[in-house]
Amino acid sequence: MLFQKISEKDIVFFQSILNDRCVTKEDLRKEYSKDHTEDLIFIPELVLKPETTSEVSQIMSYCYKNSIPLTPSGARTGLSGGALPVYGGVVLSMERFNNIIEIDEKNHQVTTEPGVITQVLQEAVREFGLFYPPDPASKGSCFIGGNVSENSGGPKAVKYGVTKDYVLNLEMVLPNGEVIWTGANVLKNATGYNLTQLIVGSEGTLGIITKIVLRLIPHPTDDLLMLVPFFDAEKACEAVAAIFRAGITPSGLEFMERDALLWTMKYETESVIEVKENHAAHLLIEVDGFDVDALMKSCEDIMMVLENYDTDEVMFADSQAQKDQLWKLRRKVGEAVKAHSVYKEEDTVVPRYELPKLLSAVKTIGNKYGFKSVCYGHAGDGNLHVNIIKGDLSDDFWNNQLTVAISELFTEVVKLGGTISGEHGIGLVQKPYMSIAFNQVQLDLMRSIKNVFDPKGILNPGKIF
Repeated sequence: MLFQKISEKDIVFFQSILNDRCVTKEDLRKEYSKDHTEDLIFIPELVLKPETTSEVSQIMSYCYKNSIPLTPSGARTGLSGGALPVYGGVVLSMERFNNIIEIDEKNHQVTTEPGVITQVLQEAVREFGLFYPPDPASKGSCFIGGNVSENSGGPKAVKYGVTKDYVLNLEMVLPNGEVIWTGANVLKNATGYNLTQLIVGSEGTLGIITKIVLRLIPHPTDDLLMLVPFFDAEKACEAVAAIFRAGITPSGLEFMERDALLWTMKYETESVIEVKENHAAHLLIEVDGFDVDALMKSCEDIMMVLENYDTDEVMFADSQAQKDQLWKLRRKVGEAVKAHSVYKEEDTVVPRYELPKLLSAVKTIGNKYGFKSVCYGHAGDGNLHVNIIKGDLSDDFWNNQLTVAISELFTEVVKLGGTISGEHGIGLVQKPYMSIAFNQVQLDLMRSIKNVFDPKGILNPGKIF
């Protein structure tokens, strides 16, 4: 790829479109040099902050004609390096696309710009009794556009699905500046190839999303939450599939091993629960719906399943404050681990019945290569976040040898019927492992799709492949 460095002439052009929304000062550009991926930093040559689709179109058209690399940027909460400008060039920040355009009560839909914070969107539609379920841990800061780009999940995915299950239509700007809609605002659509679902999860490599139409559902009126301590972490994983085999579908089923909780309570000192010496892991289990009696019955059924496992006393959240406290603990695990040490997070996912084997493989490989891991994740989906802790490991091992261990882990994941990312995407840091999940024919097909949309390769270059 032969990219052009940004010249004074380019800056003059962008300033003519955006005025003071063209950021040239280095200290301000540094703010856009990183996301939440490890400690990686790439400083862009220029940061642009458009407010309209027309402005995005003009920027894209100019960059395309002049072979200037462009990296889309949202809230920069990603964990795979998807928003890092690895080739310099332009960072296109979507932070000013922060309007909810319309909440359509009649059709249970919302049309939004991509820079709206996910939790803000959820709270806005809830005022109408409506529910947008996907809820990544960073929902209080991440943008809905980033969720679409990464096909984000979160705890509610186990019952309600992930972002792709709610996206109906997208307005997007192609790399050459053309503006299209990918589909229609309908629940069924068998008209040609499904461009909408192609764009969901494409990590900003095929186009810039400027409007999003999402379907909504009625918001549940009630929920119940329990925290279950296990004396054996693999048995906690076994219990996950057993709950589903009993005909129960929780609205959340989260796994946290011992250190995940202990480190989070040190980091988030307001939330304290008892973790005994012999507690190896916890399951956080939520049920929700519209009938409290039915939810109580579901909890009773879950307790019957758990009688087959060696657990300690189950904690039932008896107030909204306690529910919030427990969920806050779960959502803060990633931040707590990052505050404790430099780490690499691997977003593994397998069929849920294989989760115990996955956890066992993680620990076996860790022992073999000498690294410590802290595991947690959306157990109901078989989605295990494996945090590999740098601790006292040498820089040489960390930078050069750990990749061998990660490759071995991903190979085991694929053998178990899983894949190398459940919800964080491939981005920059996972792309060396794509050949473990896909053969050459599959990779060539994906590269061909990229080439059709972006033959010059200017859009989010250096990602996925």
